[in-house]
Amino acid sequence: MPELMPTDHVAKVVWMGSVPIDRPDIRSQPIETASLTYAGIANDFHSGLTRPSCVRVKAQYPQGTEIRNTRQLSILSAEELADIAAEIGVDRLDPRLLGATIVVEGIPDFTHIPPSSRLQTPWGTTLTVDMLNGPCNLPAREIEREAPGHGKGFKAAALGKRGVTAWIEREGPLSIGDRLRLHVPGQRAWAHQ
Repeated sequence: MPELMPTDHVAKVVWMGSVPIDRPDIRSQPIETASLTYAGIANDFHSGLTRPSCVRVKAQYPQGTEIRNTRQLSILSAEELADIAAEIGVDRLDPRLLGATIVVEGIPDFTHIPPSSRLQTPWGTTLTVDMLNGPCNLPAREIEREAPGHGKGFKAAALGKRGVTAWIEREGPLSIGDRLRLHVPGQRAWAHQ
């Protein structure tokens, strides 16, 4: 377990959603509150203690291999969503179109918070950041359906701004308006990459 240091950075939850299990696409449906369990959000497409491996981890596992689910949540930054929207030429980028679970505001350069960071409510509900969420073409298709001519630029515009994936370390409630304090690992960046 890394030594975790609380920071002065606090994010406010400004939007929440859940992707239906029987989803016809990647869109999430807005929710006001959720009871977060070790498996994630009940009845969410990304819930579960394990998941089949996907193309993002193909260098480690053959596709479909059962692995620990560190992608229970997709957390995005309101500030970074605004940057992406401006770059692709739309007034606002609806987090539903990206299959978002949580949108926060208040932490600069959110997508690049260190892996293994924690986002914790005052009552202890704790989300563990796995890593940044790389952009893909699936949200581009949804954006294109809503704003023809604007989806094709999503992948390039979202590079380094697509938020993070996370999993539940401590169960508890989470609602729009809640505050999440950022705790970061006490470890320097690896110098050999």
